[in-house]
Amino acid sequence: GGWLLLQNCHLGLEFLSELMDTITTTETMNEHFRTWITTEAHPEFPINLLQSSIKFTNEPPQGVKAGLKRTYSAVTQDHLEVSSMPQWKPLLYAVAFLHTTVQERRKFGPLGWNIPYEFNQADFAASVQFVQNHLDDMDIKRGVNWSCVRYMLGEVQYGGRVTDDLDKALLNTYARVWFGEHMFMENFCFYKDYVIPKAKTVEDYLQYIEQLPVTDTPEVFGLHPNADITYQTNLANETLSTIMSIQPKDSSTGGGETREAVVQRLADEMLEKLPPDYNPHEVKAQLEKMGAIQPINIFLRQEIDRMQHVISQVRTTLTDLKLAIDGTIIMSEELQDALDNMYDARIPKLWFRISWESATLGFWFTELLERNQQFSSWLRDGRPNQFWITGFFNPQGFLTAMRQETTRMNLAKGWALDSVVLQNEVTKMMKEDVVGPPPADIGGVYIHGLFLEGAGWDRKNSKLVESAPKVLFTSLPVVHVYA
Repeated sequence: GGWLLLQNCHLGLEFLSELMDTITTTETMNEHFRTWITTEAHPEFPINLLQSSIKFTNEPPQGVKAGLKRTYSAVTQDHLEVSSMPQWKPLLYAVAFLHTTVQERRKFGPLGWNIPYEFNQADFAASVQFVQNHLDDMDIKRGVNWSCVRYMLGEVQYGGRVTDDLDKALLNTYARVWFGEHMFMENFCFYKDYVIPKAKTVEDYLQYIEQLPVTDTPEVFGLHPNADITYQTNLANETLSTIMSIQPKDSSTGGGETREAVVQRLADEMLEKLPPDYNPHEVKAQLEKMGAIQPINIFLRQEIDRMQHVISQVRTTLTDLKLAIDGTIIMSEELQDALDNMYDARIPKLWFRISWESATLGFWFTELLERNQQFSSWLRDGRPNQFWITGFFNPQGFLTAMRQETTRMNLAKGWALDSVVLQNEVTKMMKEDVVGPPPADIGGVYIHGLFLEGAGWDRKNSKLVESAPKVLFTSLPVVHVYA
């Protein structure tokens, strides 16, 4: 009649089938017996065990109001009065606000944090305990040691999880702006209308939290209002792709063309437009003509090899898919995936693994043609005046090759690769305005295809500005990168 607790079951998936058999084949069971399973979401978790269970998920609440409400629901009156210092209650509320903010920023993806961190209740509890201990040991004449509080919150309690330098800078900025003697002043607020309430009891705090807005503008967390458009778009895309993935996959769609006929027509069109394979002998001959041991030409060779791999894979998949639809060969799991994804205008997994991200199959295929065009014209006509850097598989490798090339040109001056660094200058030219390579005395390359997210570009004064309302991406002019 007791409870059996099995934790972290995503680490022992084989055992779960055994568990399912035990539960289904046991004839007599005490009616008070329960099996409680904890797990992370996992695609291979046995579906029948999931369906026969009562499911309970524990996720951080959405929004400042819900986050603070959850935090203060767990705070007791005794905890609120654990310290007699006047700074205790405002500091507790500020740590709770910080905790909600760091969790809430995760929903904005890379705009919120470069790396999504698993901030949880333990971080909050440890921070509160530290603040309490600090106030207990405090010298009343000297007051709170703010540099210590900021360091502990920004570098240790929350910062201990953070590995990215810019994320660390963001956390330390929150600690600096929100924690200090100024937080006890009348005019202090986290953001307009988000203040530290002058409350005495838990009920007072909960009453104040209750009147906060249900949805928060991204500016509360220090983000531009456009961040909300990105979040809503991603959320809508995720919801729609979930709906698409659970659509029935039977072949007849009640009148009109069948799924197979639609995909077969699409496969014919794609095969017709697909570029021919690269001839390895021609590639080798052209590269030797251009200087096969130059770093940038070695880079081109590597890019062409990867491009050829994508073209071959696309050709093979499309040809096999047509044969499978005709019934000439058996429809494998990979071909079925290609059929389902192509019908939904998404990129088949097999292609996605060896290529690049794109919103739809149409955009992906257009990009394949454009990327291939850049490589084949470079091979045919020699080095271009400017490069579409976002059309490379390995843009980092391209910049490294350019550094190596500049170093070799300056060997006589004693340049060493380790001490050569990249510099860049955003020019006033758009890609149509480029008529020649960069000046020979500086060298380097012109690149285009870069976008700013969450900022705008003032072309006249060559500087970053706030992005215009409802504009998510701003195209940058041509950038001159040199070493």
